[in-house]
Order: sequence, then structure tokens, then C-alpha cells
Amino acid sequence: MVFKWREKKRREEEKSIAHSLSFEGLKEEIKDSLKQSADIAFHEIEKENHSILIIYLENIINTDQLHQHIIKPLERTSEELDPRSIANNINIGKISITNKLLDITEAILNGHAYIYGKGQACGVLADIAEKASRSLEKAETESLVFGPKVAFTEDLSTNMNVIRTNINDPNLCVEEFILGSRVKTKTYLIYIKDIAEPENVNTFKQRMKDLEVDSIIDSSVLAQMIEDNSYTVFPQLITTELPDRFSISLLHGKLGILVDRSPQAIIGPSTFLNFFESTEDLYMRWNMGTFLRMLRFTAIMLSVLLTPAYVSVLTYHYEVIPSSLLVSLGESRSKVPFPPVFEALLLEFIIELLREAGARLPTKVGQTMGIVGGIVIGQAAVEAGFTSNILIIIIAISALGSFTAPSYAIGTAVRIIRFPIIICAGLYGGVGIVFAFSFLLIHLLKLTTLGRPYLSPIYPLTISDLRYSLFRMPFQYMGKRPEANSPVDSEKMKASKKAEKKDVDE
Repeated sequence: MVFKWREKKRREEEKSIAHSLSFEGLKEEIKDSLKQSADIAFHEIEKENHSILIIYLENIINTDQLHQHIIKPLERTSEELDPRSIANNINIGKISITNKLLDITEAILNGHAYIYGKGQACGVLADIAEKASRSLEKAETESLVFGPKVAFTEDLSTNMNVIRTNINDPNLCVEEFILGSRVKTKTYLIYIKDIAEPENVNTFKQRMKDLEVDSIIDSSVLAQMIEDNSYTVFPQLITTELPDRFSISLLHGKLGILVDRSPQAIIGPSTFLNFFESTEDLYMRWNMGTFLRMLRFTAIMLSVLLTPAYVSVLTYHYEVIPSSLLVSLGESRSKVPFPPVFEALLLEFIIELLREAGARLPTKVGQTMGIVGGIVIGQAAVEAGFTSNILIIIIAISALGSFTAPSYAIGTAVRIIRFPIIICAGLYGGVGIVFAFSFLLIHLLKLTTLGRPYLSPIYPLTISDLRYSLFRMPFQYMGKRPEANSPVDSEKMKASKKAEKKDVDE
């Protein structure tokens, strides 16, 4: 079946328009290829020495461009028009000449007008598309206090304009891919040619070329299709809506992908620690940026281990609790009929319900739902004896810790892995936590991103790259690009050695 479908596709690609047909026959040919769509429009221009037929979809073209730059110039001319003469007479920047039925159909679906002179061997495709798009706005999922606030939009041309504005380097390389067999989606692979490693470029290219899908709905879908391991909960490619983060990543030797109709870009290769970095760290002073990074890592560790530790201690290890705290713990749990593991899982489940409900509701209603719901349900659960007030505090700290991650995807992954660790803590206590954490660490060590270690620069240990991940060092100590990206040009600040020597002398 697959072979027959591909053979049929190949024959369609080779099929040419039968230009010996009359205009009526040509109209029927186009109508059949577009399945008799109701919004197909035809415009005929009849002159003494030539006849022209213009075919387009009326809902996705710019009508002003059609009338001002195509119809009027062709009506004014009196010479006999062949395809090249038509192309010279119309005032449209992007045009092409073809007689392939599949090319014509796809172009019309993308907002082109097909202009055909009667009796000619080919026709002209003119791009007069008018795509629905929004203007550049502030980022919503990656909000910043410092730095540029502009975010990507769904329009590929606008996004590319922003990137070209940020990086006006002649070595910025943009390669186009058309993905999807049914819904054609234009995709740009972007990198700086004298910085990005060729192996990374080839890996990205090969994985995109190997895709055989009907359509690419969004960049996040494409990221899942080309990543190394699709079964893990951890994302291996960063998706971002911030052009400045995208540009900084390119300058560090990474590669990026922009997808048409998607407001997010893909960055790779991306390590585990990259998901906890924020561009805001660069806009602050180095000591503030380092503090915030360490705060995020600490918050994530608390988010993963705090609730399992509570379950483990109350189930198996009462002896590690100080006597003064043991009294208050006993009083808070005196009315709770459930074991600690069930109590913790119940509260974690309620927190996730509140988070998901708040995300799906309108903004103002969602904020009210989160605050009021959390207070009311938490207070009612304590008074009803379903849970202890100490666990409410621990669950709240764990939830806040997962929200500190700049990447929404990694924050969700942290919240998911908390559940099996809590279950292991309830079954085997501290041994269960160690086992679950060891299994998690082994899993992370095995993961790769575009064939490179996911835990880099921790494993394999690259001390020089720690200043780009765990810490945010002063700029004079960041003169080289991260080694994990294997950049061709590793120097980004030529005066770095002089600056370091100056600091030592002082």
C-alpha cells in the first residue's frame, strides 16, 4: 500500500497541465486538483491579440495586489504575452514559471495566483498571499524582568526578520525544508556557518529529511519527532518564544529551527542544565545571575525530594526526627486516617488539578481559581482530617520549586517524576528514595541530545563549561564558547586572556 501511494504521488508530481485545452478545460483541471473548492476564483482578460486566465483562492490572497500589480498592468499592455513577458509586466517580487500540476496546486493553496496566456506552454505563479498574523508582542510563557520583551509570532517571515535584525552576520546560514506530505510546512534550519559544528548540522538535516508525515502542526511536535529518545519524560530540545535566547544560542554554536505557523523556535543540542538557564541571567550582574541559577537548582532538588523525604521519615524513619518536631508532627497527623504515602499522593494530585484547571481557564478566572481554590481546599482538607498542615506546607514548597524552571516542559517533567519517587518512598522508605534517584540518574546518563551527552558538562566533566551552566561568571571569563557544542570558532571575546591577566595583576 505504501509503495502504491508513493508511486501515485510520483506520477502526480510528473503530471503537467494540458495547455492545449481551452480555458474551460484548464478550469476543470484546476478544480479537480483542488477538489471543487468553493473559493476558487477565475479572472479572464480578453484582448485583441491575447487572452489571459488568472486562477487563485479568493480568501487567502491580497486583493489590492491582485488588481493593482497583476490585472491592471496586463490589461494595459497590448503586446502578445508569453510567460516571460507576463512576468516582466506584473509588479510582483516573487514569481516563477511552471506547468507542473502539483506545483501549481500547492502554490495556489499557499496564496499564489496562476497566470496563464492562452496557447502557451507554461504559466506564471505570482505570490500575493495575505497570511493572517499578529504583531510582535511580549512573551507570555517566558516572561522576563530585564532584557528584550519581544516574542516570536506565527509568521515565519516576521520571525526571520527578527533573527536577521539580532544577528546581522553574513555567515548566518538559513536552509529551507518543506515538511509534510499533505500539509506543506516551510521550515528553516538556522546556524552560523563558521561556528556551528558540521556534524550537528548534518544530524539535524538528516533527521528532517527522514521525516515522512502528513503535517507538522507546531515546532514542539517537530522537536519530539527529531529528538533522540521519544519515550523519556525529559525534553531533549529546547523550544523557546524568545528571539534573544534563540540568537544567543546560535552565537554559542547551537542550531535553531523556525517552523511556519508556530510561535516557538527549536534550539539544539540542548543539555539538561540548559533548561534551567534564563537569558535574564546574562542581563543581571554575574553574582545575581549565579545566585538565581543556584536558587533554581536548589528549588528543583527540593521539589523532587522534599515530599518523598516526608513520606519516608513518617513511614519508616521516625528516629531521625528531632523530639521537639516529633510532637508537632504527631499532633498534626493525629486526625489523619490515611498513611503518609496516600496523603501525599492525594495532595499532589489536587495541586496538579488546580494547576491544570488554572491553565485552561481564562487568565483572570484562572488566577482566581488557583489562589482561592488552593486556600479553600487546603484549609478544608486540614479541618476535615484528610491531611496535616505540615504536609500542605511541604507540598506548596515542592510545587513552587517546580515552577522556578524557565522551561515549562522541564517543570512538567519534574512534577511527573515526583509521583514514582513518592511511591518508592512509601514502599521502601529511604532505600526506595535512593533506588528511585539512582534509576533517574542512570536514565539521565544514558540520554543524548543529537548524539551528545545530555548531562554535559557534568558528565563527561568539562570544568570550563560550568561557567555557562551551573554558574554565571563575569564576561571577561566567558571569552570561549561552550565546548559541549563543539564550535568551529571557539573564541567569542578575543581580549579575554588580556582581561584575565589584568584582573590577576590588579
